[in-house]
Amino acid sequence: MSAVKVGLLGLGTVGGGAATVLLRNAQEIQRKLGRAIEISHVAGLGIADQTILDASKVRLTEDAFEVVNDPDVQIVVELIGGYTLAKDLVMQAIENGKHVVTANKALIATHGPEIFKAATAKGVNVAYEAAVAGGIPIIKAVREGLAANRIDWIAGIINGTGNFILTEMRDKGRDFDEVLKEAQALGYAEADPTFDVEGIDAAHKLTILASIAFGIELQFDKCYTEGISKITTDDVNYALELGYAIKHLGITRKTDAGIELRVHPTLIPKKRLIANVDGVMNAVLAHGDAVGPTLYYGAGAGAEPTASAVVADIIDTVRSIDAPVEQKVPMLGFQDGSLSNEPVLPIEDVHTACYLRMTALDKPGVLAEVSDVFAKHNISLEAVIQKEPAPGSDKVHLVLLTQVVKERDMNTAIAEVEGFAEIEGSVARIRVEQLG
Repeated sequence: MSAVKVGLLGLGTVGGGAATVLLRNAQEIQRKLGRAIEISHVAGLGIADQTILDASKVRLTEDAFEVVNDPDVQIVVELIGGYTLAKDLVMQAIENGKHVVTANKALIATHGPEIFKAATAKGVNVAYEAAVAGGIPIIKAVREGLAANRIDWIAGIINGTGNFILTEMRDKGRDFDEVLKEAQALGYAEADPTFDVEGIDAAHKLTILASIAFGIELQFDKCYTEGISKITTDDVNYALELGYAIKHLGITRKTDAGIELRVHPTLIPKKRLIANVDGVMNAVLAHGDAVGPTLYYGAGAGAEPTASAVVADIIDTVRSIDAPVEQKVPMLGFQDGSLSNEPVLPIEDVHTACYLRMTALDKPGVLAEVSDVFAKHNISLEAVIQKEPAPGSDKVHLVLLTQVVKERDMNTAIAEVEGFAEIEGSVARIRVEQLG
């Protein structure tokens, strides 16, 4: 059989990794497919200076539209990132009848419905395994490996930068700002780290996971998103004292009222395997009604780990390149027209336990007054820690661990406590999940 021709858009970290893996493992890939995959056209800035590809065998250009309009290219691999140009290129590739592979989680999370609709109309496929958790094949695991299951919930560490920061804070007692600077120096975080530390990157990925898990539309705008920039070393240490680790989790859960879709710092029991996933590594827990809990662990970023997922998508696309649409795995795992309209719950309607930390005047009766507020709102306390004041200080930390409560009720109780003259500043809240 003739070789399948691939066009790469972008030859940066991931694009370079994809080219390297395709070339290095060409023989092994051909043994699996029965035909070769050939990189025939590549676009990238400064492409003439690249050293990965043989310019005598591959067309090189700085104009990405040359690749998507090349009649010889059968699969377009979009690895440039961003929203606007990437979307235009993907839509043009689809219009030209080309299959698309992308690692662009922001593109899929925000423009996925439009892209998938266009691809279905043209009878082509859009594959995006590398968009979530780098080299971990979590899309395939949930969409295909767990297809027999009704998915109950998914919880994941899906941003390595945030996990690295929280790990350093726990293991070395360092402050958030100090560790963030190191993460930037090591290349784990961008100069503007907002997408990573404020949860936007994780929210893009969770939006995709929720859609393939529950058969709902991609709804990034409805994902509750909270970052880790307000986590203190005190919080990390108090959590450990209570038997928990703090992780930045993306959590989606199917309930009778609707779908939870939320990214935020979370206390989870130290005995859970996912609580011991450290550094820049990622991990995803998926719970199915038949299989129970399953854990997927691996590198969430990096040139070759991400390329592993990109090239796997290319291989899968080649395997089904001539198959009719009805014989292909649906892009979101559910047949066209069968996505449900189950609502995504606002965070106020979500039920979780909570860790609360507040600074109070060191005087009798304050803890009792605070406890009375929570009792009035039917919020039960699981544990209470009152620390001794620092030498010369008249303030103490009160730490409370609550049982499961509706977020709206917790908001009301916290607002009342913050109104006390004896409470200084805001009450810090971190949600708690058992993940049992």
